[in-house]
Amino acid sequence: MSSSSSSSSLASEIYLTILLSDISTQFNRYISIIILLFGTIGNFLNCLVLSQPSLKSNPCAFFFLISSIANIISIISGLSTRILAGWNLDVTMTDTLSCKFRAYIMFVSRTIAFWLIALATVDRWCSSCNQYQRRKMSSLRNAQKGSIIIIILCSLIYCQIFYCYDANLIDTPLQCYGKTVICRFITDITYAFITVICPILIMSIFGLMTISNIRQTYSVILSKKDVNNRNSRCRRTLTMTCAQRERWRRIDRYLRHVLFRQVILLTLLTLPQMIEKLYTTITVNTKKSSLHITIDAFVYNIVLLLSFAASGMPFYIYTLSGGSIFRTTFLKLLQSLYKKLKCQ
Repeated sequence: MSSSSSSSSLASEIYLTILLSDISTQFNRYISIIILLFGTIGNFLNCLVLSQPSLKSNPCAFFFLISSIANIISIISGLSTRILAGWNLDVTMTDTLSCKFRAYIMFVSRTIAFWLIALATVDRWCSSCNQYQRRKMSSLRNAQKGSIIIIILCSLIYCQIFYCYDANLIDTPLQCYGKTVICRFITDITYAFITVICPILIMSIFGLMTISNIRQTYSVILSKKDVNNRNSRCRRTLTMTCAQRERWRRIDRYLRHVLFRQVILLTLLTLPQMIEKLYTTITVNTKKSSLHITIDAFVYNIVLLLSFAASGMPFYIYTLSGGSIFRTTFLKLLQSLYKKLKCQ
């Protein structure tokens, strides 16, 4: 009886291992393609819209533009190999040089994209300040300088990839992974704090400070209007005050929606991979069954795809909750492209 029970348990374990491996392969083949297409197309459209004359001189739009370019690089460098892995054609799993180069490009481009969005939030805070000196800091020249600094720093921070990453590894989520426990800890901590946590914190803090600045400006406008209400056009001025109050409320709501949706989605889509990477490294010396190893690899594969979805979502956030400016510019761009195609 004990022998048959053990055989049944072993058979179930083998079946689950094969099933999860098969599902993971199908995800790599098809879900990766969907994320690659939507992410690349979305970020490409972002680049087209943000490079239009009405937006390209805006420092915040410049940050979003360079961030979209970085997202395209991150998605292509990361997901193209995942798709190939679905058909066992991923050379980065077996070739050390391509493994190191691909991992470096992916980590650096994703970090650049997240930090530029964070700097865009800082820029919005500067432009909303009452102090002239702080408003003056919101300029295209400063945005260009900030982007260059971020690109250089991110490129230097992940230099350890060229030493740490190696191909043909076993007992790791991917064959192309950190070759030692110390290397994995360094990469995981860098990814957790530099790529994910710090940018999200900056987005949250400066986003809330921006909303606070707008509310302060709104209060000043109301106080000035109250003084004007004492003149003979009291009723007309009161009407303008109500309209002004409603306008600032709409701006307040718009900023809250864009900020919180962006931060919440980035958090939900990137934190799972960060946690899974740390868990995998911490439990590297723990003895695991083949089923346990397969489950870990399956979960890692899912959260990895979620992190790429985070790189592909900005266009859809800006379009759905980015206000009328972004949507209007996008529609004008489509109309312009349609007229050019019609003329040809």
